[in-house]
Formats: sequence, C-alpha cells, structure tokens
Amino acid sequence: MNQQEKYFEAVAQIRKLMLRLIVVFLIMIAVIVHSLLAPDVFVLGNSPHEEPYAWVEEAMDDRIENGIHVRTGFVSDTGLMTVVANCTNCHSAKLVTQNRMSKERWRATIRWMQETQNLWDLGDKEAIILEYLASNYAPIQKGRRQNLEKIEWYVLE
Repeated sequence: MNQQEKYFEAVAQIRKLMLRLIVVFLIMIAVIVHSLLAPDVFVLGNSPHEEPYAWVEEAMDDRIENGIHVRTGFVSDTGLMTVVANCTNCHSAKLVTQNRMSKERWRATIRWMQETQNLWDLGDKEAIILEYLASNYAPIQKGRRQNLEKIEWYVLE
C-alpha cells in the first residue's frame, strides 16, 4: 500500500468519524429541543391528570389548626402573617419558636439582624412584629416546684 492509498484511507476514516459525531450531535439537539417543548415527557410517574405543581399549593398552605399556623408552627394571633412574611424569608420559623424573649430583647435581636444579617428596615411592620413576638413568645416564668406532700418515706437498708 503506497502513501496515497494510506492517505485516502485515513481521510475516509476521519469522514466516517465526523459523520457519526454529527449524527450524535443532531440527536442531542433534537432531544434538547423536544424536552424544552414538552418537559413533562421525561418526568417519571407524572400523568396528565396529576397537578404538576401541587407542592406549591402545599408550601403556600396557610391553614390554622388548633390555634397553630400549620406551615410554620406559629401561634395564630394578630400579626401572624406579617411575622410569617418578614421572618421566614431568611430563616426557619423554628428559629423564632425556640426562642422566648421580652419585647426589648426581640427589638435588640431585630436590630442585630439589621446590622449584621442585612435585614431590611421593617418600618411600620416592626411594631406589629414586636407585639406578636412579645405576646406569643415571651419568657416563661419558671418557679420552684411545689412541695411534696403526703409522701410515705422509707428507710433504705
């Protein structure tokens, strides 16, 4: 086999390889275009009768059950939705519900978040939020337990 034949054979192999690459590329483009036009085709278990965005409704659930806001766990009271709108954008509602502070401490916490955590100016809503937090998440007075009465003591031997 001479040089010219080797050259033509190499060119033919390159041509076959390029043709294969072009076919793969065209198939990929067709799949991408099809997935953009009909995105539900590639979702497993999704039938046309199912609501594809049902989780959005669940996330926006603002039901109150037994005096508790279901989605956040906040106590249902005046100012609830203002607190939900302003507090749960940045952190979990559990961060609020696990704390108990006086109105002054809640105000100081808000100031700290504004100074260090980029919390926006709450404006007129701050008074509503502070009143809600101070009313529903105030410190719980814990006293000494009651004296034990009518106990029959025994001697350990």
